Amino acid sequence: MPRRNKITVIGAGNVGATAAHWAASKELGDVVLLDISEGMPQGKGLDLFQASPVELFDARIKGTNDYADTADSDIVIITAGLPRKPGMSRDDLLAMNKKIMQACAEGAAKASPNAVLIIVSNPLDAMCHVAKTVSGFPKERVVGMAGILDTARYRAFLAEATGYSVKDIQALVLGGHGDTMVPLISYTSISGIPITQLIAQDKLDAIVERTRKGGGEIVALLKTGSAYYAPSAAAVQMAESILKDQKRILPCAAYLEGEYGIKGLYVGVPVVLGAKGVEKVIEVKLTAEEKAALDKSAAAVKELVDLL
Repeated sequence: MPRRNKITVIGAGNVGATAAHWAASKELGDVVLLDISEGMPQGKGLDLFQASPVELFDARIKGTNDYADTADSDIVIITAGLPRKPGMSRDDLLAMNKKIMQACAEGAAKASPNAVLIIVSNPLDAMCHVAKTVSGFPKERVVGMAGILDTARYRAFLAEATGYSVKDIQALVLGGHGDTMVPLISYTSISGIPITQLIAQDKLDAIVERTRKGGGEIVALLKTGSAYYAPSAAAVQMAESILKDQKRILPCAAYLEGEYGIKGLYVGVPVVLGAKGVEKVIEVKLTAEEKAALDKSAAAVKELVDLL
């Protein structure tokens, strides 16, 4: 009998638990939910497993505090980390989450030496660096989730503004995951029709700005946390493309070695996701303005990596 795929999600908070939910409901494989908090992943795992007879998905779901249970995973999605609290600088957050990421990447790599790591923890681009360094995995097997989420927000806002289906909206958002991200208007269309023919420029500019601050908008509304439905859905879309060898072109944080003139950094670019992980970085032609914005974004990422 062929073995089922195995997906481990590290961090059983909102993002992790929701990622486990999406992965199980899509029947991508068996799911292991790992967290340092005793009882919490076990309880959420059991609860999710008990939903399977209702939603009719075949997946074994196990909650654990032990990396041994994650052995031989095909995909490891790392969501663990502390959210930024009031009065905490980005540097404080960076130092604390670096320690958490080191422990997660080390545990995951030891238990599943052939897995692909999908990083969701913030600050995203810097955490990818930590995971790659600690795991010792090749660059194609450590990839960050950011571009899909940023693009999804952009597409959602465009659908809202036009009244057209989200299914027909194609878009790309490049760069670091933060205020410097670069939504590419020249690569945005609805069923192949350039977006500039369907939305006035001032409205488009406002949507780009809202996309850049998309995460902050949700944090301000929730007051006690950050987004989790869309980020977890984006991570699972990546997992699906890898597990099913779909070769989808998706914007992800990938390690660049000269592409787009950027070297030795994780930056959001369009990549081909297949069975080997990041199988190719696709270089699209950028306008001078877009290239300058991408360089600025890469510089912001480099600043964080230098702090590490």
